[in-house]
Amino acid sequence: MAFRFEELKIWQQAFELSNEVDLLAKTFPKSEVYSLCSQIKRAADSVVLNIAEGSTGQSKAEFNRFLGIALRSAIEVVACLFMAKARNYIDEELFKNYYSKYEVLCKMITKFRDSLQP
Repeated sequence: MAFRFEELKIWQQAFELSNEVDLLAKTFPKSEVYSLCSQIKRAADSVVLNIAEGSTGQSKAEFNRFLGIALRSAIEVVACLFMAKARNYIDEELFKNYYSKYEVLCKMITKFRDSLQP
């Protein structure tokens, strides 16, 4: 693997979830294409991209900062899931499935961040 981020389990998990969220967003009504659809996809992609960008051999403190942004973006995805459920774009079962996956990812990111502390 040419890039450090490819070996990170948090990046692999975020990448997989981002692709799942992309497919999920395509099921939302057309009226949401430029709002909730776009927002949830950008937030999911942001998790992946910030983990990758932060891993580029910068200082641990800088990587930690990017992981913080990734974590906040993951939480943004969860907030979007709440909105999708409230608007009946997804059912309770689908909501719980993605909620659980993002809860695990957030814990993984947090533990990884903690491991970077001096």
